[in-house]
Amino acid sequence: MKILIRFMYAALLVVIAAFVAYAVSAQIYPFRDTSLSDDARLDNLISLMTLEEKIGNLSPMLPGVPRLGVRGTRIVEGLHGLAWSGPANWAVKGEGEAPTTTFPQAIGLAQTWDPELLLQIAAWEAYETRYLTQNPDYGMAGLIVLAPNADLGRDIRWGRTEECYGEDAFLAAAMTVAYVKGLQGDHPRYWKTSSLMKHFLANSNENNRFVDSSDFDERLFREYYAYPFYKGIVEGGSRAYMAAYNKYNGIPCTVHPVLKDVTVAEWGQNGIICTDGGAFKRLVDSHKYFENYTQAAAACIRSGITMFLDQYMPYLQEALDGGMVDEKNIDASVRGTLRVMLKLGLMDESPENPYTGIGIEDTEKPWTKPEAIALARKATAKSVVLMKNEGLLPLNKEKLKSIAVVGPRADLVVSDWYAGTPPYSVSILEGIRNRVGDGVRVHFAADNGADAAVEAARKSDVAVVCVGNHPLSYGLDWEENHVASDGREAIDRQAVSLEQEDLARLVLAANPKTVLVLVSSFPYAIPWSKANVPAILHVAQSSQELGNGVADILFGVENPAGRLVQTWSASIDQLPPILDYNIRNGRTYMYDRHEPLFAFGHGLSYTTFDYRNLETDRSTLKGGETLNITVNVKNTGSKDGDEVLQLYVSFPDSKVERPVRTLKGFKRIHIPAGRSMNVSIPLKAEDLTCWSEERHAFVLEEGIVNLMVGAASDDIRLKGTIKIQ
Repeated sequence: MKILIRFMYAALLVVIAAFVAYAVSAQIYPFRDTSLSDDARLDNLISLMTLEEKIGNLSPMLPGVPRLGVRGTRIVEGLHGLAWSGPANWAVKGEGEAPTTTFPQAIGLAQTWDPELLLQIAAWEAYETRYLTQNPDYGMAGLIVLAPNADLGRDIRWGRTEECYGEDAFLAAAMTVAYVKGLQGDHPRYWKTSSLMKHFLANSNENNRFVDSSDFDERLFREYYAYPFYKGIVEGGSRAYMAAYNKYNGIPCTVHPVLKDVTVAEWGQNGIICTDGGAFKRLVDSHKYFENYTQAAAACIRSGITMFLDQYMPYLQEALDGGMVDEKNIDASVRGTLRVMLKLGLMDESPENPYTGIGIEDTEKPWTKPEAIALARKATAKSVVLMKNEGLLPLNKEKLKSIAVVGPRADLVVSDWYAGTPPYSVSILEGIRNRVGDGVRVHFAADNGADAAVEAARKSDVAVVCVGNHPLSYGLDWEENHVASDGREAIDRQAVSLEQEDLARLVLAANPKTVLVLVSSFPYAIPWSKANVPAILHVAQSSQELGNGVADILFGVENPAGRLVQTWSASIDQLPPILDYNIRNGRTYMYDRHEPLFAFGHGLSYTTFDYRNLETDRSTLKGGETLNITVNVKNTGSKDGDEVLQLYVSFPDSKVERPVRTLKGFKRIHIPAGRSMNVSIPLKAEDLTCWSEERHAFVLEEGIVNLMVGAASDDIRLKGTIKIQ
């Protein structure tokens, strides 16, 4: 008992000593006092910092202020899992490398139409990021995550289509908000990680991106291109974003007035605004906007930039020495970056921070946990879009003796530029083998060399053809593509037809029971396949569970419910010029005058759903109000399944040009076979507004609003109207 009392007394002394030390440090350094407001803490910290320390913290390798006990961090990539040690070699040399859980590319995550799932994925990524940052075996991964990409995929030729959430601003905004919230967590004071959105603004062409200008009016700025960023800040809570390389209406985004005038003054952005990699020097070298780097550095600071992603220090010092900026300007810039560091808990040791024990108290490697594997598999299966099915799917392994799995994407899982290194990967070939077991013979051919694919198909009960792009263009140099239809960062696609479609032609001729699996980062123009191949699936690249997720869909373990997030055009000549950023000129499902090959929102199921009784809880709507639209949906088939209800609206009484239809609500729901469900979708008055350049505000136009609820933008099942008063 005496030993126990002594132990308890010693423990009490340790607690008292720690409390006293914390109290003393708080007294010496008020910025460590969590009872103070964030601004008061920042005021104190900045007053204690030297000019050299302030300038140093405008870097992506944030050093913090070690002499004051402020810890540093740095930026990391993370569009669909933490890119810690993947193809771009994000890990710093000398630090312990680690795999990370890798989910489908962002375009695939969007195809789930499931914001709650994206929140879970981002939360898991944030957990792994904290783990690798804080576990001493791995070094400092960094807590500022460059994700999500809130740019809009308004042209399917964009090389970085894989990074975005599609062509619709409303859907992309919902996914952006979910990902931001998942990365940052739900604690009222501290963030799990910081979400740094990219690339502001209208950055959706790669060729000539360092000099081109994205030109459009303020309505499109407010209603379309800037909308996901706006929502990411005001609703998601992100306080960090990256300025794009390109110009917007003739002014480089890196120094554009909208950084301060809109995002800061109107939206409340008060954290990090960073340049893209090398964008600071591009102001001189590419845009020719300034005569020298010193002028460019001063302009960046005055425009609101708080972080430089290339060498800036000597030029910023010259700008200071020359009086182009002063220390007050530096104070204002570093304040935003320090605010993010404060939210990450890098300025105090508060026991309130629930994230400090990750990687220290729980040392089990997160990427090895069953829940990580299950989440990646779930995300993959939910992202698969069944584009066509003439009764061939789902496959029944009990009725198969053999199956051919052919094509260059059958036995390959490729990480893209912004992916990490997965702990393992399952190809489609492996996934099918896992599913069918030893009772079904699997014939594999990577291509049709010596008629291998044709022979495999001919001697099998069914053939699965796996084709698509290579995210890294087989390791070619930067700005080079293996084939014209490939695209990636720094180079746009020069074609949208599928060169590998000929393989599908040959296999189909050998076996009419052919399934085409498109493993790709973007849409293709495949009119022949749509007309002839009995079943077509689309899945995005890079998931570690690619093969198992696809096999779950092929064999009906999961019922497909993924939906397309871009319009699949029938041919390249249906696309406006890639540098035409005015989407009203026939771009996206909202304005495209052509019949799509596959429409925005398209996706089939192994069951059927009946829509009935569209009702609203009010017939009129005023500013600030929300009405609920209720639809009865019945699963009329024999299989349980998810359905994605999509709410579109149009404005027949509008005095300005508005879309033919535009998405304003959606919900993914699960309905057992034979069951029905009343599904409610909220519609906010603010989501029906349009931007008035005359009033410089969003306005709610009086008149009729048409309501359209269906399974895709071209598959409207129910209609109704409301009136705006």
